[in-house]
Amino acid sequence: MRSPANAQGQAVAHARRKSAVVLPPVLRRALARAMPFADAASPDLPLGRLLRLALFQVSVGLASALLVGTLNRVMIVELHVAAWLVSLMVALPLLVAPFRAFIGFRSDVHASAIGWRRVPYVWLGTLLQFGGLAIMPFALLVLTGQGVHGLAWVGQLAAGLAFLLVGAGLQTTQTAGLALATDLAAEATRPRVVALMYVMLLLGMVGGGASCAVLLADFSETRLVQVVQGAALLSVFLNMVAVWKQEPRDPARRRTRGEPAPAFAPRWRRFVALRHARRYLWAVGLGTAAFNMQDIILEPYGAEILGLGVGATSALTALMAAGSLAAFALSAGVLARGADPLRLAATGAVLGLPAFSAVLFAAPLEAPWVFRAGVGLIGFGGGLFAVGTLTAAMGMERREHIGMALGAWGAVQATAAGASVAFGGALRDSVSALAIRGDLGAVLHDAVTGYSVVYHLEMLLLFAALVAIGPLVRARSPLAASRSSSFGLADLPG
Repeated sequence: MRSPANAQGQAVAHARRKSAVVLPPVLRRALARAMPFADAASPDLPLGRLLRLALFQVSVGLASALLVGTLNRVMIVELHVAAWLVSLMVALPLLVAPFRAFIGFRSDVHASAIGWRRVPYVWLGTLLQFGGLAIMPFALLVLTGQGVHGLAWVGQLAAGLAFLLVGAGLQTTQTAGLALATDLAAEATRPRVVALMYVMLLLGMVGGGASCAVLLADFSETRLVQVVQGAALLSVFLNMVAVWKQEPRDPARRRTRGEPAPAFAPRWRRFVALRHARRYLWAVGLGTAAFNMQDIILEPYGAEILGLGVGATSALTALMAAGSLAAFALSAGVLARGADPLRLAATGAVLGLPAFSAVLFAAPLEAPWVFRAGVGLIGFGGGLFAVGTLTAAMGMERREHIGMALGAWGAVQATAAGASVAFGGALRDSVSALAIRGDLGAVLHDAVTGYSVVYHLEMLLLFAALVAIGPLVRARSPLAASRSSSFGLADLPG
């Protein structure tokens, strides 16, 4: 016999169900298709929870835009810091990139007192990021001689430490956050989750750069301190919201007192012993270097060779980002239908060949529209390559290696990107200087020669990446977890 309280509760629940708005199935499906990446959700990971988790990528994008874009310009123009010193500081976070594999490994085997693995490392990265951003504006002011005693060397040391802390925080947060997303996402929706994470990273970079540009339009030292420290607080807030009640606590992960933590070296040897793991990392490094080497010379090419104005060259970054967004949207659907992520990455590398060719031919044709088309295609091909390789790492069959695989992917990608950008700029400068002096002959006596050498080298690196990735597609290694589709790369030499 039901008690009056139970009967009343059931009546209230029934009334709520009757008053709830029930949408027709057709309308529900239409709304799901209209919402970007709505199909990335699953019963265990609803869309709201997934979007909240992706906020850690917004935090990473915000700090990246602040370091590479806004502070880069502010230090050189407003604070009159030497360009070589700025370049050195911006490159300092790359020193931490090779340690991402170790960070991923530690998040795989971490045994906290309350049974978490990933969240402690997301929080550790957040604290490092906050600390670096908190001291950065004061360090920059001391660096420029704005301090009371003008101790420039103290500013240099503190600014270097600040950039290093922010870089370590970004690498740690992103590695552990992506591993957490892999743990929570269903295998069927994982490709769309990867694409969503990339989109949120891009939105964080665009939104962070635009916000800093607006807030620092009327520049002052006080405003710089406020903006950078505001970014530090916002990073903490976003990361706290992102991981709140995301990772389930598992008491079985706790270690008994005195039990040693697993060693990194044996686990790393087992990881690289996986079939084609080394080849996969080579493919990631070569492809990333190929797509990123031209980043620092893209706008100078448009200005110096094609005569584009400041506004036109500034729009190139947005054009490349639009190409990447289109690639993310396409890859989410293609991978969800069972395509091999490594085939998708190879497709991006193949598309990079006509993209770089278009940029090269734009100069003799004097056709800026060809140049813009090539830039958009570079973003599209690079987006496919990045999503494909990351999805392959997230789809490993051996779950105990997920964090390490994501860390190794991030370490190779970040190191290759930073080294290739620095090398591309130096190569363009040196070759252009030789060409203008006439040391390379009358035929190559042109400013475009330096740019041409860089873009030809990028095409060569793309061919090398295709050679590395071909056997992975053919062999269907554990790194390629999805069902393959025909593409034609299986016949490439291994």
